[in-house]
Order: sequence, then C-alpha cells, then structure tokens
Amino acid sequence: MSSTDSEALIAKLDALDSQYTELTEQMNDPQVATDADKIVRVAKEHARLGRIVLPYRRYKALATQADEAQGILDDPDGDADLKTLAADEVDQLRTQADEAIETVKGLLVMSSDQQTGSVILELRPGTGGEEAALFVADLLSMYQRYAEAKGWKFEILSAGVTELGGFREVIANVTGDGVWARLGYEGGGHRVQRVPQTESQGRVHTSAATVAVLPEPESVDIDIDWDKDVEEHTSHSSGPGGQNVNKVESAVKLEHLPTGITVSMQDEKSQHKNRAKARRILASRVHEHFRQQQLAAEAAARKEMIGSGDRSQRVRTYNYPQNRCTDHRLKGEGQQGANFNLDRVLAGEMDGLIDALIARDKAQRLANL
Repeated sequence: MSSTDSEALIAKLDALDSQYTELTEQMNDPQVATDADKIVRVAKEHARLGRIVLPYRRYKALATQADEAQGILDDPDGDADLKTLAADEVDQLRTQADEAIETVKGLLVMSSDQQTGSVILELRPGTGGEEAALFVADLLSMYQRYAEAKGWKFEILSAGVTELGGFREVIANVTGDGVWARLGYEGGGHRVQRVPQTESQGRVHTSAATVAVLPEPESVDIDIDWDKDVEEHTSHSSGPGGQNVNKVESAVKLEHLPTGITVSMQDEKSQHKNRAKARRILASRVHEHFRQQQLAAEAAARKEMIGSGDRSQRVRTYNYPQNRCTDHRLKGEGQQGANFNLDRVLAGEMDGLIDALIARDKAQRLANL
C-alpha cells in the first residue's frame, strides 16, 4: 500500500473513531437514553463501529510506543540504559503494530458482512430431472447440519417434495451470528457428479442445482408500503390438508408492484401464517433486487468490483466417485487449493471450505482499499 493510500486509510479510520466517540456521548445523554427507538439504533451502530475502532485504538497505542522507543534510540544524548531497553522493544512494537493494522484493515473490509444475522436460503433443482431434485435434498441436509454445528436456527419456510424424496424447491430461513458472512458464499450453481438412483447401467451423470442466499433485512432497512406497493391475492390451497383446504382461502400470493416480484405461500393452514411468511420472503427478494441494481451500477462505474458480495457466477462441484468437493473459486489458492473431502462437507463440516473463501475475498477487498 502506497503512502497516499495509507494516509487515506488512516483518515477513514480516524473518521470512524470520531463517530464512535460521538455515539458514546449520545449513549450517555439522558435524552437519548429515554428514547427507546433512538437508543437501540445508537447502541447498534456503536457496537458495529466498536468492532473496528477499538482494535484501531490498540494499533495507535502500539505505533505511539514504537515511535517513542525509536525517539530514544535516535537521541544522541540519550541514556545508554534506556537505549538498550528501547532497542529490545522497538522491533517487537513495530511488528505488533503492523499485525494490529492488518487486523483492523480486515475488520474494515469485512465488517458489513457481520451485520446481517438472518438469511433466506433458496434451493432449486437445475438440469437433471429427479436426480437434480435429490441433489437439492442433499444440499438441504448439508446446510441443516452446518447450521446445527454453528448453533444457528434453521427454519424451513416452504418445500415442494418429489415422489422419490427430492425437492422441487426449498425456501428456508437461517438466523444466528455470522450467518450472512459465512453462508453468503453459497449462492450460485452447484453441480453433482454421481450415479443416480434412477440409473440402471451404473453410469455417472452430471446434474445441477441453484442456491440463492438473500440477506434478510430488518424492517428499518427496506421501505415497503404493504398497502400501496403490494397486491395480495388469496385462494384455496391445493394438495393435502383435509377439509380446511376447500373451505378456507388460506393460500396467499403477494406481488410487489414496483418490481413485479411475486411470492406464493400455501404451506400453512392459516392465511395469517402464510401471509407472514410470504412477506418475509418478499422483503428479502425486493431487498436483493435493489442491492443487485446498486452493485450493477458500481460495476459499470469501474471495470472490476472486488468484494461486492455478488457470488452468483461462482460454482462448486460435488464429485461422488472421487469423494471430492471442488470450489472453482479457489483454484490455485494455496496448498489446500480448491478440493475438499466430500463426505465431510456433506456432513456439514464446511468451515475449512468457507474459511478459504473468506480469506480469498478478504485478500481481494484489501487489494482494492
């Protein structure tokens, strides 16, 4: 990083430091403390900035100590004993300061990902017919196991099951610390190579599924006028459900008029529950629609956008005969490279793979600072 870039980085961090100090003062203001809505907003922003500012303050303290030690060494009239102590400390302090600023830069470029603790996960079969639907079931199981290992909540909002136990579509909500920061890399095309259950000749087939990961916004993050912007249609649910199916219009279809995005929900017998689920999914899809528009505008403004969060074009291959899971974004990345043990990944042991993707993304974002 050039000296100009370093100066710009320090200026940005100093600005965040000032904001953090101002928010600290607001939290101690009785007028803010008695305003329930405002204190929640201020406290959340204070906590977000604190994750960057507090490590930055540690860096500044180490850099100051290193400069003071260097000053003692450079003083021609300095005490010999003090110079000996300073010589022992200065290199160590410089190393600690360098490590601290690298940590701060990592927090700066990755912090936005940590703010979203809820995502809508959508899985759909691609090419491959019933085998692709079965592959969706395997992916669903993989994500459920990973969520369980991370202590996240995994809730299936909607699912269409096929005759052989696959899925025509699955929509789930995953909530917990670090959900978007880790699952956000799963979006895109996933390919499987294996002998399908329906294959009588033992031949390996290639099938595909698509995964969409949509950050679920808080209500304050997206402005939807549910009365004016959304048109609602109700109807009788189809499929199993007993007498209630034909007597109550429990199925709900929502259309967001400004974007044309629609969501249908009929899994619950209650119209109220179907409406609530449909609204959550619609809000996420509308949020993602405008997020993608913003990313496209930024991409047009510069040829290459690093760390945008747009992972839709990146794919992964699950090769059963070779027990290998290959993430094509990681080809040529270090000794581990792109290949991981398939059995472990399907069992929900995804941290090694996702950690490698995070490291790659972080490096690219840092290069673009």
